Parts: sequence; structure tokens; C-alpha cells
Amino acid sequence: MTAAAPEAGTSTPDSAPPRPLVGWRLLALFYDFWPSLALWMLASLCFTLAYTVAGHHDPHDNIAPLSGLQWLLWLVCWLLSGVYAVVSWRRGGQTLGMRPWRLRVAGADGGAPSWRALCLRYLVGTVSLLVAGLGFWWAWIDRDRLAWHDRASGTRMMRMEKAQR
Repeated sequence: MTAAAPEAGTSTPDSAPPRPLVGWRLLALFYDFWPSLALWMLASLCFTLAYTVAGHHDPHDNIAPLSGLQWLLWLVCWLLSGVYAVVSWRRGGQTLGMRPWRLRVAGADGGAPSWRALCLRYLVGTVSLLVAGLGFWWAWIDRDRLAWHDRASGTRMMRMEKAQR
């Protein structure tokens, strides 16, 4: 007797979950830009109010370009985005942008990754974006479809099966 082949779209217990395509990763990143933008706007408002209350400038003027305060604001915005991503990955393996595409971050063994691994993932992911997204495009030629931040942190992005109704 022969065993019945699994239906299309399902995985067998010994098969690995499908790896997400680069396009799905980029779409999830685009979706996650919007909650990050909201956090950046909130941070900018706090900086502007603090700078104005301290009496350093007229509230209608912008923060001086490339001043120390502007660099601090950039750092705070980057950290806020990192907190959003790392906490989301740690709590459920997904950010808001990853949910529509059924993407999930997991450790190499399939379990929950450590805080350290997730922070490293965010740091290397930032570098990947800063070099024109080369770290993301790398997944096209990688045999396991892993981006730089996947390899460096020991995490994996997986595509979950479609929920049955």
C-alpha cells in the first residue's frame, strides 16, 4: 500500500514550514512603517514641546538641522521602532505588518527566540536596509532563503499555514 500524499498547501510533520518570499517580507516591512511613523510623530511632538517649554526657540521654528538634539531625536525614533519590533516578535512572533502575510519570527529550532537574538536581528536588519536593502535581497540567492539578519541572529522567518474555516 502507498501512503496518501498530503493535500496541496499542507505540510507533513517532518517537512519544514515554507520560507517566505522576499516580496512578502518587504510588504510586511511597508505595513510596519505606519505604526513606526506614528511613534516617530509622537516622539517629535515630545521633543518639540520640551524644546519650546525650555525656551530655546520659537515653537514655529524647526529644530536646527544636524544639531545634537536632532541626532538624539533620530536615535530615539530608531529605538522606538526597535522596541516595537522586538517586543512584537517576542510576544507572538509577529508585528502588525507580518500578520496579513502570515509571517512569524522563530528561533532556529522553531521556538521563541531570546531577547538578545531579537535585538541583534533588529540591529543587523537596520544595517541591511541602510545598504540599499542588500541584506534583504540576499535572501534571493541564499539556499535557505535567509536574510543577513536571519543568519546573524539565528532566527528564521516562517510563513504559517492558512487557518481552516
